[in-house]
Amino acid sequence: MAQFAENLKKLPGISHLAAINLLDAEGNVLSVIENKAGSQGSLAVYNHLAQTYGAITPDAARKGLELYAEHTEDARLHPGKHPNIDRLIGLVEENRTLRIKHVFAV
Repeated sequence: MAQFAENLKKLPGISHLAAINLLDAEGNVLSVIENKAGSQGSLAVYNHLAQTYGAITPDAARKGLELYAEHTEDARLHPGKHPNIDRLIGLVEENRTLRIKHVFAV
């Protein structure tokens, strides 16, 4: 099974993004993943899922959990340690979709 670092190398670049806003069905911002150290991997994963699926659907969330590889198991063992992974697990369990809005770097 591929490791997270290997998976990241295969994803589209994110240098054009400042952040991704995650929106509920009404368009309210629930969370923001910024292009900064510590969250760039998650930004790349969520950006890829949004480009591929058009939103963070339950199917997209399942794919995201595959991409997070070894970190997904760590997140399941330590809830709260990886909030961006916890969010994907929740979307799968609750059969929910989040819309995304790209915030482009200037």
